[in-house]
Amino acid sequence: MPPTSPAHEPLASATAAGKPVKALGVAAMVVTVVLWASAFVGIRAIGPHFSPGPLTLGRLAIAAVVLAFLVVPQLLRSRMLPRGREWLPILAYGVMWFGGYNVALNAAEHILDAGTSALLINVNPILVAIMAGIFLKEGFPRWLLIGSTVAFAGVALIALGSGQPRTGESSTAELAGVALCLLAAVLAAVSVIIQKPVVRKFPAAQATWFGIVVGAVCSLPFAGQLVSEVQAAPPQATLGLVYLGVFPTAIAFTTWAYALSLVDAGKLAATTYLVPGTTVFISWLLLGEIPSALGLVGGLVCLVGVGLTRRRSRVHGGPRPLRR
Repeated sequence: MPPTSPAHEPLASATAAGKPVKALGVAAMVVTVVLWASAFVGIRAIGPHFSPGPLTLGRLAIAAVVLAFLVVPQLLRSRMLPRGREWLPILAYGVMWFGGYNVALNAAEHILDAGTSALLINVNPILVAIMAGIFLKEGFPRWLLIGSTVAFAGVALIALGSGQPRTGESSTAELAGVALCLLAAVLAAVSVIIQKPVVRKFPAAQATWFGIVVGAVCSLPFAGQLVSEVQAAPPQATLGLVYLGVFPTAIAFTTWAYALSLVDAGKLAATTYLVPGTTVFISWLLLGEIPSALGLVGGLVCLVGVGLTRRRSRVHGGPRPLRR
């Protein structure tokens, strides 16, 4: 038999193609992690000049325009728009993730520092893993439950640390910020599960652009306030808003959607546990902000919980998977 028979050519080509695809997926997630981490710092930096709603509209409007240069020509060539029920998940994650998530996070960062906000949003991957196991049939191992419990204990520590009032903030306000971050985490987690089937049908940029446009439309009631705040804001704050629209939104959400089309939702979401640490580092460099000591301990506990969720349960008995 010759070394490479026709029957083995598809398997060989698929194996060869798997490596560059995996590399692209890893590269996409690295870009996503760094840019999403910078978003927490950017929101905190320009927060004094933009209210939560107008900031959301400005960020999404800029992202929609930027991505339109890529997506619209594709749509004109392919003429493949979502039809009928295909719009339902797009409308859902457009409203919840690009609309609701951003407003809640922006409001939270008027109260909490960037690092604490990122640590609290860190509960999102746990929620994604649990829902992916239930709704996407990606598995529901024992260690996921154990790790989730530990991670939620970490969130409780962060909340407790935030409940200790800092200069200029009451404990009630701090806890309200915690609640807003947790709300944002839930909205994002549900949206990831809803988005997964969409990125199987449509390219990442298109799936992202549809959601951004939906979120921007939902934010239109803030248009008048956005115009007033842009006029009053210093140039640096306006440039910060442009940055948030182009990089953490247009680019990072597209690289996320691309990676999501290649990797299981639960496994992909776990990589975003790198965001809080990156955020704390950037926030310390640029804003001089460091979460409370208890908050940092809680963040460490969260990361331990995440590590536990990635452990594989031992399978006793039963057939072993075929190795090729």
